[in-house]
Amino acid sequence: MRVLLIEDENSLGKEVKRFLEEESFLCDWASSLADASENIAINPYDFILLDLGLPDGDGLDLMEEIQENQKESSVIILTARSEINDRVKGLERGADDYLSKPFSLLELKARMQAISRRKGGWNTNILEIGDFQLDLSAKTIQFEDQEIPLTAKEYKLLHFMLINKGRVLNRFQLAEHLWGDHLDDDHQSNYIDVHVKNIRKKLGDFAPTDWLQTVRGLGYKIQK
Repeated sequence: MRVLLIEDENSLGKEVKRFLEEESFLCDWASSLADASENIAINPYDFILLDLGLPDGDGLDLMEEIQENQKESSVIILTARSEINDRVKGLERGADDYLSKPFSLLELKARMQAISRRKGGWNTNILEIGDFQLDLSAKTIQFEDQEIPLTAKEYKLLHFMLINKGRVLNRFQLAEHLWGDHLDDDHQSNYIDVHVKNIRKKLGDFAPTDWLQTVRGLGYKIQK
């Protein structure tokens, strides 16, 4: 998933960005209201982590832009402010959750996962896809009691499409998720098509995979 971190404290920003990238998130980092506003207008995000105390303004002022340009984004407010009113204002303007500084990076990850499950209609770490079960904790996929041997990239690709269920993802988006900032001409090749073909074949040996759909001229989506 792609994350926009809006945080002006340099050491904390570096720490959060490094942690998220180690957890396989794609993370852009903005340290001011102006930089954040530019990113919000240009790039689609799954999560926006919003600090309120920015050097050139109040982070809450971005909520209107987020609501307008990032309708599918989930917002977690990161704030050192202790006043309840600040938290309430953020939630009233559309934020999904908040964390008070200092916070645990593992708690941040858990909050993000909980929001993803809630918005996806899931209340467990086991996700159902057709006749298959995706285990988010073990990072495996099973048919009945048998584990299906997907590669790390195949699992990552399938998981990404599942959390974006019903949404068409083009090949560049899928390649960016797999390779992040290390994209090169590979994203213009048939690598994504090969991965999807391999997923269909491995799963298709056990049960139908008609829920993994090709959208001609656009990309792929999971529709179930």
